[in-house]
Amino acid sequence: MTARIATVQAEAVPAAVEVNVARAARFVIESDAAGADVVLFPEAFLTGYDETVFAGALPSIADRAWLAPLQEAVDETGVAAVVNTALQAGDRRTLTDLLFTPGQPPYPAYSKQHLHSPERAFFTSGARGYSFRIRDVEFALSVCYDANFPEHAAAAAAAGATVYLNSGAYFPGGGRRRDLHLAARALDNGIYVVYSGLVGVPSDFIGGSAIFDPLGRRIAAVGEREGLAIADIDPAVVEDVRRDQRMWADRRDDLGAFERSGELRSQAGRAAPA
Repeated sequence: MTARIATVQAEAVPAAVEVNVARAARFVIESDAAGADVVLFPEAFLTGYDETVFAGALPSIADRAWLAPLQEAVDETGVAAVVNTALQAGDRRTLTDLLFTPGQPPYPAYSKQHLHSPERAFFTSGARGYSFRIRDVEFALSVCYDANFPEHAAAAAAAGATVYLNSGAYFPGGGRRRDLHLAARALDNGIYVVYSGLVGVPSDFIGGSAIFDPLGRRIAAVGEREGLAIADIDPAVVEDVRRDQRMWADRRDDLGAFERSGELRSQAGRAAPA
């Protein structure tokens, strides 16, 4: 059985939560028109990715009425949505993926575990991973910098995920690094990787929303400044790749002790150049 995923590339207006929620609802409706089962949004899409916003009052998970237009779109279409936002939850401030599913209240499913340097002044990191299943496909959650760490995607794959969802916000100059990390996480683990990126204000975010197959090949991408990329997720492709590319099956849990030789000379009688 396959599942169709849509990934969003769009601009979020800093501090304009109602505007961003309404835009997210429209993207859910567009995703439904494209036949998607799941739609993924960029990092901090509901609040905007902005340090001034992060330092101020954040929307709270205690009162979810502010999310009603987005929940209504999910209920109407049947499309599940993963929407990242800066969030206040009790005394904790997090960058959290809210999971919207039809007929259920928005669930704070996953909080970013690897906080980038400026984010540590504002947020608490998450303490656990999270995945959900739709149409017999297991989707694991991650946020931006999480995907830079091979062990994060590996833990998701070990827990049974065949799709690794990553919501991000990359700054100018980061495109090559972004794409290498995402493709490597796919190939390392024989999984699909789906990335959703912000564009625009306040930091000229560079987008790059795309879907990578289990061989690390980009199979769909957003060609315009804003829009959707769509692809079908096929668990049979994961099985075929893992049968041929054996890294997942052949990896060792224990590599033993690490031995160091000490200083060596590059040639007999001649020290290495200073």
